[in-house]
Amino acid sequence: MEVKTAHGYHWNQSGLGSHHSYLLPTVMDVIAREGKKRVFDFGCGNGSTTAFLVEKGMDAMGVDASSEGIAIAKENYPDLRFELASAYDDLAGDFGQYPVVLSLEVVEHVYAPRDYAKTLYSLLEPGGVAIISTPYHGYLKNLALAVAGKWDDHLTALWDHGHIKFWSRKTLTLLLEETGFKAIEFYRVGRILSFAKSMILVVRK
Repeated sequence: MEVKTAHGYHWNQSGLGSHHSYLLPTVMDVIAREGKKRVFDFGCGNGSTTAFLVEKGMDAMGVDASSEGIAIAKENYPDLRFELASAYDDLAGDFGQYPVVLSLEVVEHVYAPRDYAKTLYSLLEPGGVAIISTPYHGYLKNLALAVAGKWDDHLTALWDHGHIKFWSRKTLTLLLEETGFKAIEFYRVGRILSFAKSMILVVRK
């Protein structure tokens, strides 16, 4: 298997980040409602989300294109399964299909989002759900960032391997529906709705 890796993406910690505090409650509600135990963590980073899922009784594994992230995950969670792999690899061929695929704060880093979406689709069992999160962008939040002079900070142009796509609900929904998904739920999380930190889109195959 030829893996297209992302060298140089640095991690400041081995555990859950501050963003997990507003992402994971909704994620766990969706997984619990689905009643499924097998979860594929697509873009697992340092492995902390995968480990959290396992602690909550899930059968979870994770993949990431960052060699550094996978090294941290394997060091800190040696009993769990982590593999170095990217959205541009045949993940379904290598790891099979899952009833739930989780991809938190990943799509904004992806150079070829249609390839990412196709890989996401291939990983899901028929009828399965994908849970995708990304920083939220909407008219009022964008306007507030502009008025406050915060766009340079928000666009993270000097962050190596950082955000390269900035998604709205409309554009992310179009990407996923174009791939064949059916959008079923949308959430804004972190802060009040109009200024949410992230959005979560739940789609079904």
